[in-house]
Amino acid sequence: MKSLIETLQPLGRALMLPIAVLPLAALLLRLGQPDLLDIGLLGAAGNAIFGHLGLLFAIGVAAGFARDANGAACLAGVTCFLVAGQGTESFLNVPPDMLKGLPDSALAMASQAYRDQALAKLDVPLGIVSGLLGGKLYNRFSTFKVPEYLAFFGGRRLVPIISGLAGLVLAVVAGLGFAPITGAIDALSFGLSRSGEIGLFAYGVLNRLLLITGLHHIINNVVWFLLGDYHGVTGDLRRFFAGDPDAGQFMTGFFPVMMFGLPAACLAIYHEARAEQRQAVAGMLLSLALTSCLTGVTEPIEFTFMFLAPALYAIHALLTGAAMALCDVLGMRLGFGFSAGLFDYVLNFGKATHPLLLLVIGPVYALLYYGLFRFSIRRFNLPTPGRATADAAALPNAAASDEQTRGASFIAALGGAGNLVSVAACTTRLRLIIADQSLIDEARLKALGARGVVKPSARSVQVVLGPIADAVADEMQAELAVGGRTSQAAGPQPLPDEHPEGEDLSALPAVLIEALGGPANIVSSRRLEGRWRVEVVSERAVAGPDLDGACQGWAMLSGNVAHIVAT
Repeated sequence: MKSLIETLQPLGRALMLPIAVLPLAALLLRLGQPDLLDIGLLGAAGNAIFGHLGLLFAIGVAAGFARDANGAACLAGVTCFLVAGQGTESFLNVPPDMLKGLPDSALAMASQAYRDQALAKLDVPLGIVSGLLGGKLYNRFSTFKVPEYLAFFGGRRLVPIISGLAGLVLAVVAGLGFAPITGAIDALSFGLSRSGEIGLFAYGVLNRLLLITGLHHIINNVVWFLLGDYHGVTGDLRRFFAGDPDAGQFMTGFFPVMMFGLPAACLAIYHEARAEQRQAVAGMLLSLALTSCLTGVTEPIEFTFMFLAPALYAIHALLTGAAMALCDVLGMRLGFGFSAGLFDYVLNFGKATHPLLLLVIGPVYALLYYGLFRFSIRRFNLPTPGRATADAAALPNAAASDEQTRGASFIAALGGAGNLVSVAACTTRLRLIIADQSLIDEARLKALGARGVVKPSARSVQVVLGPIADAVADEMQAELAVGGRTSQAAGPQPLPDEHPEGEDLSALPAVLIEALGGPANIVSSRRLEGRWRVEVVSERAVAGPDLDGACQGWAMLSGNVAHIVAT
């Protein structure tokens, strides 16, 4: 049975795909406003993205949950979302008082405006649930066989149809439960707003603690896209860009930490490094400090000390919570479309409240971080980068050689292709399901550029790489698509019973042969360590549900090649 973290991990990853569009939306919206370029086209383009976040979540979450991110899953998510949204709207009754005194010609318009505004509260939740259903239904029915006379509607074409029916069920649930659901959202918003500085402190601390497992995206989505209501616009982030003067509570406190605090922590780590190792870590720490200050991407810094010196990370989490509370006490309101870096600060300066106070609080936070980090490192002899005897930063660069690509190098360091059940990525980390964690070579991963390795459960592994994570995941998947031959050469060797392509299929279990469409549908099979690589004639002939029950996991990659993890 999957652990809770292993179950939630794909959701955290999937949520990042639609969020990646927000920097563009914020940039266009701000540039189009009167205090900047005053170009209506740009403002309208930015509003188009903010106004359809539910649709973007339906697409992104479906792609994130589908086993091969196929477009049919995205279409299924969109179908479910549209059906659920319009269906829910049909349950909404306009209060008579809203229409009193209006001429007949305006009744239809006023009724529709009321329904649109009411439904906007559920826009993002409906998008996320629709995406979940679209992805899960794709995994279940994309290889489903139908009678021959209905063959056109089988396989992937069946998935959006079933998703549309699922959207009807979702519409009934959301429509009949509209009052209690929106009431619960309002109660959450009211509770958080009433909690004041205590609630903000708790959010800041929890946000940093959940970052360890990558689940911080889930609570961020609640406060950034659901919290509060400003003329029908919900969420701290969306309300900020809609002009709500009270919005920004759950974003402001990150600015002093990311722009000033963590860069100062890098300086403290550098000053406390051994003299002979300072040159080795200087370039890395400078790069991490600039990344945090300019863009607000902090994970590469945090993972340099998160596990080596947990006490420092506890200090960092508490200081983040304190910054959230302090900024609220001072009445500051800042916002971002991507993260709390200099670029967002400058871009959104005109919409902020008391933004110049950051230039006072920021240096204070820099001194706090520098002093506390340097004192703690020296007093408790913490093994931060540059202090350990065999520091990862001092390892020779294990970048890909002429014989081995970067993707193959990572596969080898992770125990070989046979050890990888699934490969995916979010903004800054690889998110993997591994057959045997003991085969992972962490020292080699760090030499390849990994800032940290997290193991949230027995099979779940996250490798923190920074912004290159997506590119590395793509290269690994491309390597696996051709059988992982390069990675296998450098990693664990295939088992002695490996069968070359075209050899007799007798070694392939009968239950797998049947689930793969029978012997006639199998071109070749190859036994690798912990998995099978099978090339089939037709992907449509593969019985996905039967295959799910016959193995630990499987994926159909390009070229009709199935990778099946043996039970």
